[in-house]
Amino acid sequence: MCRCTGNQSWRGGDRRNDWVWVKQRPGRCYGALNGHVPWQLQQLFKIKLQNEDGAFVEYCLALALTTIPENSGNLDPVSKFVHVIKALAAVALQVFDVGNSVGWADTIPEIATSSKVGDGRNERWIVNTHIDLATWNDVYN
Repeated sequence: MCRCTGNQSWRGGDRRNDWVWVKQRPGRCYGALNGHVPWQLQQLFKIKLQNEDGAFVEYCLALALTTIPENSGNLDPVSKFVHVIKALAAVALQVFDVGNSVGWADTIPEIATSSKVGDGRNERWIVNTHIDLATWNDVYN
């Protein structure tokens, strides 16, 4: 289960904005990431729109900090992990359908901070694909 508290605290502590795998394209896009990219949730929300028939349709959406795989998503020869960087300012935050989220992602910030949420200096992360068997199989199969 992924959590996103936006700017609110989580159980009396720091805010919690989890990382999720977001489906981008099918196939071997982004090298070892298999068409998935880790994005950090910033806000979750619902929108109700009225369609042409007059019925209301509800959409579950998320605003996320986006990343781009370095080295086309290929594994770093030394660490054997994929590295991602913060996307350019024009696309750094994007809204997407939560249905495109396929699960929790584990990232390790390049700059260590004393806070769980960081201090905004991080623009590069290591994608920990060794965290669980499901992620391992997605990336390496």
